[in-house]
Amino acid sequence: MKSKAFRLDRFVRAHTTYSAADTRGLIAQGRILLDGEPAGSIQQRVTAFTRVHLDGICLQDNEPVYIMLNKPKGVVSATKDARHTTVLDIIEHPQKASLHIAGRLDFNTTGLILLTNDGAWSRKITEPDSKLAKEYQVRLKSPVSEDYIKTFKAGMFFPYEGITTAPATLTLLTEHTAKLRITEGKYHQIKRMFGRFQNEVVELHRTSVGSIVLDETLAYGDYRSLTPAEVATGFQR
Repeated sequence: MKSKAFRLDRFVRAHTTYSAADTRGLIAQGRILLDGEPAGSIQQRVTAFTRVHLDGICLQDNEPVYIMLNKPKGVVSATKDARHTTVLDIIEHPQKASLHIAGRLDFNTTGLILLTNDGAWSRKITEPDSKLAKEYQVRLKSPVSEDYIKTFKAGMFFPYEGITTAPATLTLLTEHTAKLRITEGKYHQIKRMFGRFQNEVVELHRTSVGSIVLDETLAYGDYRSLTPAEVATGFQR
C-alpha cells in the first residue's frame, strides 16, 4: 500500500458521488469524521491510514502493519514468484495482499526481513541516503584474520560499477565466523567483499536493521508484529 496523502476534498471526490466543491458543506454540517474527530478544512490531509467516515459510513479504515520475519534459506524475497516460495507464501495475515518487503535478502541468506503496508515507513528503511546500519553473522569457508578488519573499514573498490563501498565494521568471533555491520546493500556485496580474500561465504544471517533486532525466539519461517517502540525507532541508525 502506497502511503500517499490527499487533500480531503479530493479524497471525497474520489470515494463518493460528491464533488470536491461539496466538501465544504459536508464539513460545515459535521458530516465528515477523520479519526473520530469532525473535519475542519478541505485541505486536511488524508493518508492511507486515516479513518474516514461520512454520515456514519466508513470510507476508509486501514490499519498499518509491521512484521518481522526470520527468513529461512531457499525463500525468495519477493511478493510473487512462479517457481519459488516467497516470504509472503509463509505468512498468514488478513492484510497479506497489501504487504511489501522493506529490505530484501538473497535466496540462501537467512534472518531478519521486514514487511509492511506503510510505504512511507519502508522508504525510511530502504532509501540509500538513510545509511541505515544492517548487521550480519557470517560463516566463512576459510579462516578469517585480523587483516580483513582494516580492509573492510577502508572500503573496497568495485571496478564493474566504478564504486567504493562505504566503511564497514568487521568483528571476528571465531576462526571461521564474524559479525559484519554495513550501511549499504549493493549486489551480493558481502560475498564480494569476502571474495577479495578468496574466502567463500558459507552462511549469511541478518540479525538487525537499524535499531530493529531479530527476535531470536523466532524459528526460521516464524514472524511477529513489531512493537510500537520498534516501529517508532526502527529507521534510526
